[in-house]
Amino acid sequence: MEKENQKNQKTQKTKTRVSKTWNLVRNFGLKAIPIMMVRNSLFEESELTLNFLVLIISSCLIATFGLVLNSAAVIIGAMIIAPLMLPLRGLSFATLEGDWQLLRRSFVSIAVGTLLGISCSWLVGTVIGFPEFGAQVLARTQPNLIDLLVAIVAGGISGFSKIRPSLEDAVPGTAIAVALMPPLCVVGLTLSQGEWTLSQGAFLLYITNLIGINLACMIVYVFSGYAQSTELSRSLNWGFSLVLIAVLVVPLGLTFWDVLEQGRVEEPVQELINKSPLFTRKGREVSDWKIDRKKNPPEIKMAVRSTQLITPEQVKEFEDAVEIKLGKRFKVKVDVTPFIPVESPNLKAN
Repeated sequence: MEKENQKNQKTQKTKTRVSKTWNLVRNFGLKAIPIMMVRNSLFEESELTLNFLVLIISSCLIATFGLVLNSAAVIIGAMIIAPLMLPLRGLSFATLEGDWQLLRRSFVSIAVGTLLGISCSWLVGTVIGFPEFGAQVLARTQPNLIDLLVAIVAGGISGFSKIRPSLEDAVPGTAIAVALMPPLCVVGLTLSQGEWTLSQGAFLLYITNLIGINLACMIVYVFSGYAQSTELSRSLNWGFSLVLIAVLVVPLGLTFWDVLEQGRVEEPVQELINKSPLFTRKGREVSDWKIDRKKNPPEIKMAVRSTQLITPEQVKEFEDAVEIKLGKRFKVKVDVTPFIPVESPNLKAN
């Protein structure tokens, strides 16, 4: 009996310590404003208003034109005014608190903003055409684990700035970091040109950002004391977000590994190109080259301008050099464009 009482006392002490630790963490300067003030503010921000629609269309058009022009500065301007971050914070709070009214309002705003962004960019791409995608478009079609980490950190800052009104100026910065609108515009642009694979990659980046921000905001709200333990256990979105994160880790991790592998291969290949007599002799210029690792064996495709003929034997020699350098067989294809250099006649000195 005495042993059982001692065991119960130890259990009670442990629970008390855990409770004190949790209260210490929860109240360590995070909870800055009352819960109803946060809820009312998020409810107002999540409303689908004319202002929201105008900002969505404006930011979409600016981002789309920036992608067409391949201008990072123009795209950053679109990120600053994009309002999607506001209802997304409301969605996180609503799912954590079980607030169906706020959940419905924020979800509708996000859904309408998403469809409107894709539609506007698709219309622009259809009207003006987009024969070749620039670096700003292609950079948003291959998301990886780093993008997920950026979304989580930016979402945490955005959620923290909401409960700390003095930090509201941080919202534009987090909007730039996580960039919700440009991936949507890339989806529309690539769909307008029938590039389904690129569209899937850009949409995956958008979903990654949404889930990362949602999970991070929920964590901030929990540590701020806006969710009791019973509410936390009832929050389906909490577990659902973790499952989605786990699902996303697989494709994002594979893409991240592919990027690392691509970088590991590109540097030695560039070194071989710079030193190879095939491409360094006078009258030859490598204008572009890329590696297609999806082929078996992988292919190195090169665009070369040359005043002289390039023979299959010479290409084979370069293939062998690549295999020796990388320890793996690559198929080299050279697209040769013949050209004749023409100069103006030398002028005689007076």
